[in-house]
Amino acid sequence: MSGSRELGRTLRGWRDRTTPQSAGVPAGGVRRAAGLRREELAQLAGLSVDYIVRLEQGRATSPSAQVLSALARALRLTVAEREHLYVLAGQVAPGPGRISAHIPPGVRRLIDQLDGVALTVCDAAWNIILWNPLAAALTGDFSALSGHERNVAWREFTGMPSRIHCTPEQTASFRVSLVTDLRAAIARYPSDTGLRDLVTGLRDASADFTRLWDGGAVGVHGSNSKTVRHPEAGTFVVDCDVLMAPGSDVKIVAYSAAGGSDAAERLRLLSVIGTQSLAHH
Repeated sequence: MSGSRELGRTLRGWRDRTTPQSAGVPAGGVRRAAGLRREELAQLAGLSVDYIVRLEQGRATSPSAQVLSALARALRLTVAEREHLYVLAGQVAPGPGRISAHIPPGVRRLIDQLDGVALTVCDAAWNIILWNPLAAALTGDFSALSGHERNVAWREFTGMPSRIHCTPEQTASFRVSLVTDLRAAIARYPSDTGLRDLVTGLRDASADFTRLWDGGAVGVHGSNSKTVRHPEAGTFVVDCDVLMAPGSDVKIVAYSAAGGSDAAERLRLLSVIGTQSLAHH
């Protein structure tokens, strides 16, 4: 079997085993198979459906490292599977000089099993790489985003629409912390071209980012209360925490509410009806 056909066969197998729930995708309606649809994988990876079809049929040759990284994240591949993917595609897996998309198993279990808390996982560059259904229901469907649209720093500094609203003081502090994180990531991953392109793009797009970057601003993420303005659940306040996974660059953004509070009830309702609502949008 040719390399392209073996790659296609393997990708189909991984897609078939990846459930919508595990990938943070609304299940929506009757499904003929348990795995992801091609359209869903395309959205998660930021690729076209036609390209996914050609990959699976062995008609797309030499997919780029960026495409492979996006597929590995979307299909939630293990480290070994990710390396196998690169081998099948005739590519070299990213080395220590590039940001890894690997998510520790404990973090995956946390995302899968923790109810009542909206969780989003980001890599060292603040690219959104994993989320639970409640996070999608609360803040929006990440699977519909691609490229820089799925990067927290880009969204923050370019003023993209958000359902999460902060005070001016919180915004200033968060921006300093993001710049600190990106500067640390550049130092740790000097060969990561995607990270360098992000920083260059942010300098071109945002005077505030450039000011903070050039000024050497340093900050850390703290716990904050933030206001959610949701089109269906209304306006309410949640606690926001940024957590670090030990031994990893992975960051977990958690939105939660005290038990028995109005906000907790709204989160509970979103966990029940949010994915169904998203499926119809």
